[in-house]
Amino acid sequence: MPTFDIVSKIDGQTLDNAINTAKKEILNRYDFNDSKSTIDLDKKTNQVTIVTENDMRLKAIQDSIISRMVKQHLDPKALDFGKEQYASGNMIRKEIKIREGIDKEAAKKIVKKIKDSGLKVQASIMDDQVRVQGKKIDDLQSVISLCRAEDFGQPLQYINMRD
Repeated sequence: MPTFDIVSKIDGQTLDNAINTAKKEILNRYDFNDSKSTIDLDKKTNQVTIVTENDMRLKAIQDSIISRMVKQHLDPKALDFGKEQYASGNMIRKEIKIREGIDKEAAKKIVKKIKDSGLKVQASIMDDQVRVQGKKIDDLQSVISLCRAEDFGQPLQYINMRD
C-alpha cells in the first residue's frame, strides 16, 4: 500500500550556514559599528541567542536571519520568536527556538483536513509526524497538494514516498 510521511524538519548545516552568513552581514554593516551584538546558534538545543544594545539593532538582526534563511531555502516559520529579556547593563537578549517536528495540535489539524477532503486515504499521527496511506499514488499526491495549499503554522516536508 503506498504511503508517505509529513514531517517538519530543518537541515542543521543549512541553518548553520544561514546564521553564520547573517553574523558576517551584521558585523560588516555601518550601523553596527562599535556594537557588542552577538548571534549564537546552539545546535544541541536548536536555539539562536541574540544579544544586542537596543530594539532597532535587534529587529535588524532578526530581519537579517530571516532573509538569510529564505535565501538558503529554509522556511522562517520554523523560528519561534520568544520575548526579549534585559540582560546585564543596557543589553537586550532574545532567544529564538527552532521548531522541529509537528506538534500535536498541528498534526490534528492536518489529519482533520485530510479526512474532510473526502480522499480515500488514511492519515495517522506517529510521534512528531503524520503518515498517510492510500491505495492510489494519485490520491497521495492530491493530499500533498492539499497540505501545501493550507497554512498549518510550520513548514512541512513530504518524505518516504513508498509504493
